[in-house]
Amino acid sequence: MADEKHEEPGPNSPDVHFEPLVKLAPIDIKTLEEDEEELFKMRAKLFRYDSSLDPPEWKERGTGDVKLLKHKTGDSRIRLLMRRDKTYKICANHYVQTNMSLKPSSGSDRAWVWNTPADFADEEARPETLAIRFANAENAQKFKDKFEECQKAVTEDSQDTEKTPNENGDKSADEVAKKLGEMSVKESQDQAEEKKSETSGETNGDKPEEKTEEKTDVKEESVTTPKKDEESKDGGTEKTESKD
Repeated sequence: MADEKHEEPGPNSPDVHFEPLVKLAPIDIKTLEEDEEELFKMRAKLFRYDSSLDPPEWKERGTGDVKLLKHKTGDSRIRLLMRRDKTYKICANHYVQTNMSLKPSSGSDRAWVWNTPADFADEEARPETLAIRFANAENAQKFKDKFEECQKAVTEDSQDTEKTPNENGDKSADEVAKKLGEMSVKESQDQAEEKKSETSGETNGDKPEEKTEEKTDVKEESVTTPKKDEESKDGGTEKTESKD
């Protein structure tokens, strides 16, 4: 018992609380995913094929959740988005297109390889060859099934958008034809009114002008005729003078 060491309890340390000198208000950071519907989400690891190296090689881009997102209103396109853990930096961001095909990676049943003509992970569109690896083959198959389902949805939406412009075009053409018909009717009415105004102007204003012209001609003739008489008289006086 004497060899046993008894530990005496130390003094209790009081709880110390320090007030911060500067209080910062919380900031809502938007990821531009608020207006999109999440169709698929699963953890995976992404690789990029760097062809600029000699020889070319695969480089790891990051580990995180890969998502398939669709805009809730307006745009019917679907995009693939993947962010790194903790930093949330984008490592894949491109639209799902119908010409993409997921090919199995060599020697692995839980990885897929595909090409994209425009990936916006680095804020600039560039063609990339990407590979994604999942924890097991089941997760890899789920991703492929959902990816192909999104491709079918994109093709159906594109066909619908191709049909709707024709219908809208027909409606707009009918509306334009109606407007042209109304314009032609208005033009014909305006022309008829112009003709009426011309005929009324002829009856009211043009005929008196002709009469005044006739009167002026008569006056001019009456003015000119005495000159002939005077000339004839002068000629007679000259004759009488010559006789004398």
